[in-house]
Parts: sequence; C-alpha cells; structure tokens
Amino acid sequence: MNKFLLAFIFIISSSITSETNEFIERQGQVTFFSYTSVENIQATNNQVLSLFNPETQEIAVSILMRAFVFKKSLMREHFNESYIESDLYPKATFSGKIIGFDATSEDEQTKIIKGDFTLKNITKPVEIKAKITKNADGYIISGTLDVLINDYSINVPPLLSPNISKKIEVSFNFKYAPYEK
Repeated sequence: MNKFLLAFIFIISSSITSETNEFIERQGQVTFFSYTSVENIQATNNQVLSLFNPETQEIAVSILMRAFVFKKSLMREHFNESYIESDLYPKATFSGKIIGFDATSEDEQTKIIKGDFTLKNITKPVEIKAKITKNADGYIISGTLDVLINDYSINVPPLLSPNISKKIEVSFNFKYAPYEK
C-alpha cells in the first residue's frame, strides 16, 4: 500500500503546476456515520493523505480503507471484507477543484469543491460544501459529503438491509502545512 501512496504523491505533485505554493496533509481525518435502527455505525480514519494548491485551487485526497477504526471489531471486519472489499479496493480517492476560492483572503471561506470521488473503482462526480480557513502554518479545510451506497455497489445482504442506511455521511478535516519537495 505504501507503493500506492508514493505513486499518488508523485502523480499529484507533478500535476500541480505551482513550485512554491503546495500544501500537504499526511494525517487528515475522515469519519463516516450511518444511522440505523439497531445500532449506529461510525468509524474514523486518521491516516488520510491530501495535497492542496491554493493558486490552482486543486485538491487531491487518498484514503486507505483498512485504516478506519470502529468501536467494535466485528464492524471493522464486515466493513473491510463484505461491504468495501478492502483487499480488492484498498483505497478511495478524490480529486477536484475549489470553486471561487480566493488564496489572498485571510477570512474564512465557505466554498463548493467539485470533483470526482472514487470508491470500489467506481467514480462519480460530487459537489462538497467546505469551510476553508487560512492560518499561520497553512490551511484547514473541512466539510461533509453524503455517499449513497447504491452508487458505489456496496452490497448489503437482504437480511441486514433494514439495519444499514442507504446514505452514509462522510466528514473530513484536513490541516495542511507547506509541502517541502
């Protein structure tokens, strides 16, 4: 999996045109939540890699699926083996652009990020409402995305179908620092 991350970093860093204005988040946080009548399902991943270029407004994210932590080990097992099939699809990715972002502004900005989210080798266009804050070290970008399980071929056994929400809320929080090549 480290080969995937290195390839991802190389591809993204070579596709971002600015030489001095790149930012990286190596331990970004992605959390997902699913309401169910039996038991809510929640997991957090603190090993998310993301690159951001304020000048071009481009952002890219790579999420290792096995890095999600659940409160119950059985939930993690079902997630990785049955629903996401992490052995076949080890990561999810997002690449997109922040629409109307002003890199010179010191104020907090609420913007739409348009891009492509890929999960289980299925890519769908998405729009994410995000909050962007510039600080002394870099940027903080956070937001929420609703993922429909049918859009990404997440198969739920009929017996469990009433217990699994059709929509999963995915939240993210990335604290970017300058990227040193």
